[in-house]
Amino acid sequence: MKQSSQLRTTQKFAPKDEVSKNAQLLIRAGYVHKEMAGVYSYLPLGVRVLSNIENIIREEMDAIGGQELRMATLHPSEPWKQTGAWDSVDVLFKIQSRTEKEYALGQSEEEIVVPIAQKFVQSYKDLPVALYQIGQKYRDELRAKSGIMRGREFGMKDMYSFHETQEDFDAFFERVKEAYFKIYTRCGLQAKATEASGGSFSEKISYEFMVITDAGEDDIVYCDQCDYCANVEVAQNKEGDSCPKCNNSNLKKAKAVEAGNVFDLGQKYPKAFNFTYQDKEGIEKHPIVGCYGMGTTRLMGTIVEVFADESGIIWPAEIAPYDLHLVVLGNKDKEKESLVKEKADEMYIALQQEGLEVLYDDRMELSTGVRLTESELLGMPYRLIISEKTLEKGAFELTNRASKETEYVPTVQLIAGKIFKGSRN
Repeated sequence: MKQSSQLRTTQKFAPKDEVSKNAQLLIRAGYVHKEMAGVYSYLPLGVRVLSNIENIIREEMDAIGGQELRMATLHPSEPWKQTGAWDSVDVLFKIQSRTEKEYALGQSEEEIVVPIAQKFVQSYKDLPVALYQIGQKYRDELRAKSGIMRGREFGMKDMYSFHETQEDFDAFFERVKEAYFKIYTRCGLQAKATEASGGSFSEKISYEFMVITDAGEDDIVYCDQCDYCANVEVAQNKEGDSCPKCNNSNLKKAKAVEAGNVFDLGQKYPKAFNFTYQDKEGIEKHPIVGCYGMGTTRLMGTIVEVFADESGIIWPAEIAPYDLHLVVLGNKDKEKESLVKEKADEMYIALQQEGLEVLYDDRMELSTGVRLTESELLGMPYRLIISEKTLEKGAFELTNRASKETEYVPTVQLIAGKIFKGSRN
């Protein structure tokens, strides 16, 4: 994409009404546009990031047998009333139509997915099955905060699995946990799973996936030598205690963001809808249901909180909107500038032929300082500069955004090789 033909959405200053790092940077860098408290539109660069996050999630859910569907977000009130959630869920947006019918904006999908499964799951032969979607959610938060990490409208992946036995559910539950860890790793994050109460969703134990960051709303104690982690509110151990799991380290305390959760819903929702299937003996039974949530926009905000510096965002390679930011520098000598620009145009085509996704800053009318500052703000994993100086060297200036290491690389193929190492390809 040439920036000369792209909607210019960057801003010089952070908005005064935003205090969270993710909102300040994402708005300044032109990834999102704030509509009101807790509601953001995602601009072209933001859509590319979200699409990459969603594709990672999609690949890992598909790998464990998940089947993607797209459920309605405008819900009839009847299933919510049938489960009792119409009156008990305080964050539910309720709408009354001109026809005097009542509707809800989906804040979760149990009331939709369970009746769908009920219609098509008749026998034990139809089980197990796991259904997921990636879409929008709506919650009437009294105080939306933390930028895109806690909003009134947000993106989410939610999956629901249906099983014959607790043993089958438990086995799938573990597979989902491992898939979640793969997702976080591919997004450049380290997450820990902590046991917590299922709250209004479940009476059983659930898991929350925590990413350590000062922007977090939860206090956790964790071991840096093993996978032990617990929320301070429910932990039996405190900071400084020996790890109860490995005994190799003293527990540390930190702020963390909940970046995902998994719940054992048991038979709560099948019983509410009288959803049964026939087992091998022809006996009618309620399936066991699991719920697995992961906020896509929340994950995007968490990544910005974790990976940013004083200059801007630092996107991990696999979710960055582009692999490389190509910047051509101007020259007072217009004839020399024309030659440099011609070489940069050729490089833009060659890099794409090597399989790289390239954002090309060809806006020669802007100063070098403005464009390099903007490049740091945007946060592509690598920046490649072409100038009179680089042409004289016979090599191109390649800078790693995270490490800030710069080297001169002579060929397109070597550039592509360095960028693809450890990133998507």
